[in-house]
Amino acid sequence: MAFDPDYALFVAVADGGSLSAAARGLGISPAMVSKRLQRLENRLGVSLVHRTTRRLVLTEAGARFRDDLAEVVAALGAAEARVTGARDAPAGPLRVSAPTSFGRLHVAPHLGAFLAAYPAVDLRFDLSDRFVDLLGERVDCAIRIARAVPDALVAHRLGESRRILCAAPAYLADHGQPATIRDLARHRLLAADGQMPWRLAAGSRNVAIDHVSHVRTNSSEMVRELALGGVGIALRSLWDVGDALRDGRLVRVLPDWEGSAEVGIFAVHLRSPMVSAAVGAFVAFLHGTIDPARWEE
Repeated sequence: MAFDPDYALFVAVADGGSLSAAARGLGISPAMVSKRLQRLENRLGVSLVHRTTRRLVLTEAGARFRDDLAEVVAALGAAEARVTGARDAPAGPLRVSAPTSFGRLHVAPHLGAFLAAYPAVDLRFDLSDRFVDLLGERVDCAIRIARAVPDALVAHRLGESRRILCAAPAYLADHGQPATIRDLARHRLLAADGQMPWRLAAGSRNVAIDHVSHVRTNSSEMVRELALGGVGIALRSLWDVGDALRDGRLVRVLPDWEGSAEVGIFAVHLRSPMVSAAVGAFVAFLHGTIDPARWEE
């Protein structure tokens, strides 16, 4: 059942005590107020007010109806305030999705600062290595690491995702350092399901390495741990292994070669004429937090 705007008019008449007072509050003429009030009474089949030359007095039915409607009108006003508040100030529910490793390493450590700055935001933060359906799963903002983003989404580029070959010093001590790209054929390579073939480039040269991973796993994080443990050579993003390269737990292999695809890191959300303030604040937070220079060599 639709809310009849004449209900709100009747509450204004009842609270104002006269047609003219209600008219001033509503920005319409007293004649229009009288016409609409009469229309409401006719539709309901009951008299809501006693009309006198000086003022209006509610009938018993009108007084009961006013009390019931006042709660409804107040609730509608509060609902509208919450909706416009979600647009004007960072508040309310915010559901975010991020790749497991990236979210854990580069976003989660900083979420406390975001929540301290925006205490009215009710954050849900999910980690998943699949591309979530923002509309179907009601995700407000997602971090995607990809070559491109569908046109249906608004994409904010946060940085690049360079991928390099690396291994632990212990592995290279046992198996030797590859001297050429062909030497990878005799080494233990590590990749999660679906990550082979590796497409690598060195200048104008391009190759595809399609081997079976020495350990099969569905987890990209497991590949990182296997490489750190000296099990084999992995193709990893610098944001994932930059710290291990700096402290020597991993070293680059065939440093002239890198992943050939230009992969970006994006914050994405659905296209909308009015993006919520919470989404806008979170995207701005990511721009201020994600610093590729921290993991680049």
